[in-house]
Amino acid sequence: MRTLLKPLLAQDPPCILNYAPIFQWLTGKTLLKLGQQVHTHMVLRGLEPNAYLGAKMVAMYASSGDLDSAVTVFHRVNNPSSLLYNSIIRAYTLYGYSEKTMEIYGQMHCLGLKGDNFTYPFVLKCCAELSRSWMGKCVHGLSLRTGLESDMYVGTSLIDMYVKCCEMSNARTLFDEMTVRDVSSWNAMVAGYMRAGEICFAEDLFGQMRCKNIVSWTAMISGYTQNGLAEQALTVFDEMLKKDSEVKPNWVTIMSVLPACAHSAALERGRKIHNFASRIGLDANASIQTALVAMYAKCGSLFDARQCFDRIHRTEKNLVAWNTMITAYASHACGSEAVSTFEDMIRAGVQPDNITFTGLLSGCSHSGLVDDGLKYFYHMKTVYSVEPRVEHYACVVDLLGRAGRLMGAMDLVDKMPMQAGPSIWGALLSACRNRQNLEIAETAARNLFILEPDNSGNYVLLSNIYAEAGMWKEVDNLRVVLKSQGMRKSPGCSWIEVNGKAHLFLGGDTSHPQAKEIYVLLEELPKKMKAAGYVPDTRFVLHDVSEEEKEHNLTTHSEKLAIAFGLLNTYPGVVLRVTKNLRICGDCHTSTKFISRIYGREIIVRDLNRFHHFRDGYCSCGDYW
Repeated sequence: MRTLLKPLLAQDPPCILNYAPIFQWLTGKTLLKLGQQVHTHMVLRGLEPNAYLGAKMVAMYASSGDLDSAVTVFHRVNNPSSLLYNSIIRAYTLYGYSEKTMEIYGQMHCLGLKGDNFTYPFVLKCCAELSRSWMGKCVHGLSLRTGLESDMYVGTSLIDMYVKCCEMSNARTLFDEMTVRDVSSWNAMVAGYMRAGEICFAEDLFGQMRCKNIVSWTAMISGYTQNGLAEQALTVFDEMLKKDSEVKPNWVTIMSVLPACAHSAALERGRKIHNFASRIGLDANASIQTALVAMYAKCGSLFDARQCFDRIHRTEKNLVAWNTMITAYASHACGSEAVSTFEDMIRAGVQPDNITFTGLLSGCSHSGLVDDGLKYFYHMKTVYSVEPRVEHYACVVDLLGRAGRLMGAMDLVDKMPMQAGPSIWGALLSACRNRQNLEIAETAARNLFILEPDNSGNYVLLSNIYAEAGMWKEVDNLRVVLKSQGMRKSPGCSWIEVNGKAHLFLGGDTSHPQAKEIYVLLEELPKKMKAAGYVPDTRFVLHDVSEEEKEHNLTTHSEKLAIAFGLLNTYPGVVLRVTKNLRICGDCHTSTKFISRIYGREIIVRDLNRFHHFRDGYCSCGDYW
């Protein structure tokens, strides 16, 4: 540093231009104190920066973490230049001040200073973040007039802006017109098509790419995951793991593929990815551990989820990590654990948000912790400064409804400060099935038919309530409505993973290669279960048929088929993990308790709402669901 200052000290007065290479050398080195000393040296000699030197000083301060000083220097220059504006625009953009960047660019434009291939990429980035495609189109027009559209960096930034503003046709037109494309422009298009759900276009571009980098592969994996194509995401990830693959997964790739395991309940695949992350040294990454918590919880292994959570160092346990663990406990109906984790979070000094309370209240609802749930709900705003949203009211309505306090739930709906939405009325309608309250059920259903006219599930749920009450005329009337409106009931299906492969079953399915063995086992089960005290609950066969026929129909529910397949194809002691797309029915819940006792198996069923852990004839929900 002294060597750099010698030329300055030797001159009297020192030349202002000699400071520029020093500030340039300091840029990016986070040597803020040295930069301040050089700046002080200037001030003591009465020197003010011109536009050229000011640009170098702004860049140095911004790269050293002192944005305020960068802004102060910018405002002290009397005759700003495009170079100076570029420096402050870059600084504001990198610090995430998109609105301020646009304001500064507006000033630059009003002064008649032209943007260049350094200005436009940063301005376009802010247009994308603010979803201001109209402003991006103005910049596009300016780049055309100045001949910069063909610049690779400006062109790629324009594509990225159009993609993020959901204008894929403009992005594709520009992409096709580019004479020189770098991998970033290809990646932007692939990611954009995936975000828009246009999978085929993304796959086509990805296949055409001659040079794929880690971003390209990760865009495909995350795109498949976000579009619910878990198996495709896992297949692409496996391609990266091949010995001849030039690109290997990094931590972002791992974060992108883990939700695919959770979506398909592919626990063993998740474990393999976890082991891979450990081998390449990513096991200590807090974000990876948080993603693993979510994956293990959604795959039914709460024990592994908690272990991953405990591996995160206390100083790195941020709000996302705490929320993920609280939500995990809630989905497994471990309300007490969700409450204790929340209290640990508060003691750790982490401020909760709306996601925290959604998980906490849901956990209380599924565990029957009515007093705790109401306490936290009423303390949200007064104690924790979190404004209750409609999803929190829905949790409390569900909490009261499950506990049989339907009038209290209705009273809460009437006093809500916002309009009740589908989640509120849906919670009430579900509670009415358990409590057989026809009056409130019909009120809730009428509202749902208006709010969600195309949701056949609401019609089916009301039909089930009528059927359980023996009101077959009303059941027939609803079926006529469903048929006239062209709506179909979502078929119940369940799947189970055995030896790394998922096996799917529909209700009454006979298409599986082992269907014969499965049905033989299921025919024997009722005898064994009845000997242990099982009584078929034929209320869940919602057809006006004989009791014998109802009992037969119960044995062919999709979750029973999946469990039978698991019993046939796994060794004693292996945990069976079944996922169902709908809510598990009451008879299947009872049957699974008996099966877990008879066969000495732990059976974990993940239905539409939560997890049920069956062991030794008991369920973790305590029959409160």
